[in-house]
Amino acid sequence: MLLAMDTSAGTSVAVVDGQTGVCVERSVNDTRRHAEVIGELVVECLSAAGVTVKQLTGVAIGMGPGPFTGLRVGVAAAGTFALGAELSLLRVVSHDAVAFDYYRSGSQGPLLVTTDARRQERYWSAYRGADGSFVPARASEPGLARPERIAEQVTAIQSYTRLDAEWVSAAAIGALAEMLAARGSNFASAEPLYLRSPDVTPPNAPKRVS
Repeated sequence: MLLAMDTSAGTSVAVVDGQTGVCVERSVNDTRRHAEVIGELVVECLSAAGVTVKQLTGVAIGMGPGPFTGLRVGVAAAGTFALGAELSLLRVVSHDAVAFDYYRSGSQGPLLVTTDARRQERYWSAYRGADGSFVPARASEPGLARPERIAEQVTAIQSYTRLDAEWVSAAAIGALAEMLAARGSNFASAEPLYLRSPDVTPPNAPKRVS
């Protein structure tokens, strides 16, 4: 049984059981309040599912792509929770979870997933399709572009169904993590997919104090 989180768009938390499916999911679509709500959502989900920390077998987390500030909140929260509870941390590319949900609904064929990257840009990921377990096959690594320029970066984009996701479901993150674990597949890298530098960076040199 996994506690799953994603803050690549809004904030989503879920408790997912590999045998029975989604136990409970709670989400807040506000893209500015990740730090304020994620702790409350974790407590609410565990309580609503009637699950204790000791009953969990791992923590699944969406690794983006996503804006720096929001994404790092979820990654830090999941890592801290997993460390404190002595649980495995299962990292999943957030767009892969969106595609996984799409394919297991019965849809087929090439898919282009995009999410809001702010600054009038979109994060995008292209998929050739999925295997028999609905695990998506990426056609390329995730990218970042203005909406009108995505076509320049995706070969044969005309053949892709485009899905502009407004949020990423933690339930999908958890379900994909369960599937990858059952198959012994590789998880995402420990490095979050920010795809751009943070808005605020430290100065190159410390200021002199007189």
